[in-house]
Amino acid sequence: MKFINKVQLTIFTPAYNRAHTIGRTYKSLCSQKCKDFVWLIVDDGSTDNTAELVKDWMSKDNGFEIQYIYKENGGMHTAHNVAYRNIHTELNTCIDSDDALSENAVEKIINKWNQVKSRGYAGIIALDANMNTGKVIGKGFPKDMTETTLSGYYASGGSGDKKLIYRTDIINSVPEYPVFDNEKYLALAYKYKLIDQKYKLAVLNEVVCDVEYQEDGNSHTMYKQYMKCPKSFAFWRKICMQYPDSNKRLLVDCVHYVADSIIAKNKHYIKESPCKVLTFFLSPMGFLFYLYIRSKLDSIMKVGD
Repeated sequence: MKFINKVQLTIFTPAYNRAHTIGRTYKSLCSQKCKDFVWLIVDDGSTDNTAELVKDWMSKDNGFEIQYIYKENGGMHTAHNVAYRNIHTELNTCIDSDDALSENAVEKIINKWNQVKSRGYAGIIALDANMNTGKVIGKGFPKDMTETTLSGYYASGGSGDKKLIYRTDIINSVPEYPVFDNEKYLALAYKYKLIDQKYKLAVLNEVVCDVEYQEDGNSHTMYKQYMKCPKSFAFWRKICMQYPDSNKRLLVDCVHYVADSIIAKNKHYIKESPCKVLTFFLSPMGFLFYLYIRSKLDSIMKVGD
């Protein structure tokens, strides 16, 4: 892979009708003292004025290159697929179109990477903070933690979204996110889980991104996503069952897999499971969880009426 001379980092931003928020993302990039990055916007079929905004920014002298790719709407994971195919820098990280880089974030990332790049890491894991309160999302890192996998961090009691900065060659060494017909959601952690099996991440115990969760974002529509994207969820749960973080987590993932398979009307889910015996015995619990999902969705729909 050929890297862009002197530029180490691509910051990519999937965008879908976020013209009302992506401006603050842009401003946070302009305010960075270190401009050692490319900004790649992958427009996932926006119907607002996102394209016009970006084209205006591209005409300015920002101190960094802006690249823009438009694609038909397919969901966040498909935008990531397109981004990874078009990144040619050593490192990359995703900053959502409603988030902002924290002060001097690029400098912190580049400095950290130059310190650890010879140690075989897949990249860096850093902190996110709440844009409105300034507090770290979830838990921070233990002071003595210098390296971890993403799965290992959560298995040891960690919580909350974290900012991931990956080597581009490593993120592209694992398969792309699969795309299922008429489904527009798949867990981004799929790639990260596969990478965890071979590589660790260097810990940067500093905030590099300020986040704000939108009411129409994935975290607020998960029960609807369960019903709309059951094949994608079942696929993800199979991956989790293949690489379990703990016995407890294996049971949870198996129950979810059963529920997702019921929603997808997949009669062969036991045969296709990586843990067939466990799936058989947990099928009743999976059915109960399916009913719970339906009840939660009904409640959400009633509130929305």
